[in-house]
Amino acid sequence: MNILGMIMAGGEGSRLYPLTMDRAKPAVPFGGKYRLIDFVLSNFLNSKIFSIYVLTQFKSQSLTEHLQEGWRFSSLLPDH
Repeated sequence: MNILGMIMAGGEGSRLYPLTMDRAKPAVPFGGKYRLIDFVLSNFLNSKIFSIYVLTQFKSQSLTEHLQEGWRFSSLLPDH
């Protein structure tokens, strides 16, 4: 069964200001090298959801860079 996962990661995170002054809420660092979105992505992969779209809007540059540098999806996907 093919499942498409969509992560709505465009939140401004006004309640987390000043942590969100320069980045979107999902890109806020947590525990050193992790970002908040990493926990959502990990849950998707552990649930065998491998087709994932990340929908961004607010200050998405740091989130996009983190996803490109920190997640190598091609090495995580099983052979279909």
